[in-house]
Amino acid sequence: MAVEKTIGSSSLVEVVDRILDKGVVIDAWARVSLVGIELLAVEARIVVASVETYLKYAEAIGLTARAA
Repeated sequence: MAVEKTIGSSSLVEVVDRILDKGVVIDAWARVSLVGIELLAVEARIVVASVETYLKYAEAIGLTARAA
């Protein structure tokens, strides 16, 4: 897969199209503790992709189950 570099600015539509085509994963983890006592823990994984992209990669790693 070749990487293309363009000179100039990209429009918002081009950026959104690229994100939906390739997908983006944001993985965040935060913990709040006071004197060694955990008060709050937050774990989040956000995946932004088109349905077609998600299904292509989910099927490749076995996340999609076929109905019998």
